[in-house]
Amino acid sequence: MNIGGLLITPYIIKMLGDEEYGLYTLIGAFVGYLSILDLGLNNAIIRYVAKYKAEKNKQEEENFLAISLIIYLGIGLILVLFGIIFYWNVEVLFGDTLDLHQIEKAKWMLIILIINLGFTLPGGAFTGICTAYEAFVFPRILSIAKYVIRVVMVITILNFGADALGIVILDSVLNLGFIIFTVWYVLKRLKVKFNLHYFKWSIIKDVFGYSIWIFIFGLVYQFQWRTGQVILGTHMDTVTVAIFGIGVMLGIYFTTFGNTINGLILPKAVKNVHENASSSLLTEQMTKVARVSLFLLLFVFGGFVVIGKDFIELWVGGTYQNSYYIALSIMLVYIMPIAQGYAHSILEAKKLLKFKTLSFLIACALGMVLGGFLSYRYAEIGMIVGLVIPLFILQWIIMNIYYFKRIKLDIVLFFKNILSLLVMYALLIVIFYTLFKQLEISWMNFILKAFVYVIVAGLSSYLLMNTYEKKLISKKLS
Repeated sequence: MNIGGLLITPYIIKMLGDEEYGLYTLIGAFVGYLSILDLGLNNAIIRYVAKYKAEKNKQEEENFLAISLIIYLGIGLILVLFGIIFYWNVEVLFGDTLDLHQIEKAKWMLIILIINLGFTLPGGAFTGICTAYEAFVFPRILSIAKYVIRVVMVITILNFGADALGIVILDSVLNLGFIIFTVWYVLKRLKVKFNLHYFKWSIIKDVFGYSIWIFIFGLVYQFQWRTGQVILGTHMDTVTVAIFGIGVMLGIYFTTFGNTINGLILPKAVKNVHENASSSLLTEQMTKVARVSLFLLLFVFGGFVVIGKDFIELWVGGTYQNSYYIALSIMLVYIMPIAQGYAHSILEAKKLLKFKTLSFLIACALGMVLGGFLSYRYAEIGMIVGLVIPLFILQWIIMNIYYFKRIKLDIVLFFKNILSLLVMYALLIVIFYTLFKQLEISWMNFILKAFVYVIVAGLSSYLLMNTYEKKLISKKLS
């Protein structure tokens, strides 16, 4: 999916132009705030439906799903209310940076995207039901089909002269169509029913008691990156928003890649938490998982440091050079927390997420203020610097102190065991960056640089691996 996004983005920018793409990014980020109104309910549906299914309690399952639909109806009304407020304040927020034609187009995009969210949010519940029923194949196939169709359709409508508004309409139609397919699958193939047998406020209380911290994490995510684009849109042109948006997109691709790694490694490791394992064993397990993650994360991060600037210029053009520094900042902030995903899982298992969640919220709020202040003088670079400074302090320092104090992980030992990786890649980055900057930017030189980096960094990593890591690599390749 990420590779497809990398392939189609430069084409969209070329066909729309920098200003139009910036408008598309700005309004998408703005409406993204409303997506948090899911309130973590989708996660709750997965958990409770799976629970009732395991208990073979169809009545409770049907009743829970019916109450969930009622909750989504309330969310829909709130969504409309916020949408109306946003619609009537577009000129107030962006009047200084958008012309009259852009403001009019922004309003139409806002309306369509809000309608899109109106059926996308409850539609996500049906995907959650598929997950709870362990019917993973159908949603995955549907997701891939949707993505392929979108790529083809976006290219087609852009060739016929469509603008950002056309892409928004296309996305909304596709979302509606595929949600209808998912609803059909859940009702007809999985035979799921929605029946309100009785209404109890305690059920709603239990659901929100479970999902509140997931909701706050979603809120933090929106604050982290979408806020930067919206703040820039209030006093900078749409090209600046587009530059920031490209950087954020590349940074998010990196975090998605890292979290995918954790998704493959963590499930087996986390069982120790539920077996009341000692802190020394938990530290050992976290280190084992982190080293595997870091080999991959640092490999990608190092590659982006040494050839990422060339890639961006060749990919979307010299206008977007500052996107390199934005993406780099996000990657740097998230290397360690992704590698320490095991520690996060311990917090979840021990129900200790409150401190981390609230800390993230505070860090993002501080970053928003600091980034907004710096952006008036340093534009998109000031925005990203302001956003990542509090997050870096939280992720790399405060959370490690918390892991040490609260769940007794030996953080000093952990860093001793990963220090060799950090030092090796720091040296590789300095050496390759110094050598590669002498070559001019071209696709031929980019491929040559990438080939040399992959060979040297890959061999260096393998030589640094311990027996367990080498066996793991051999097993995956066999």
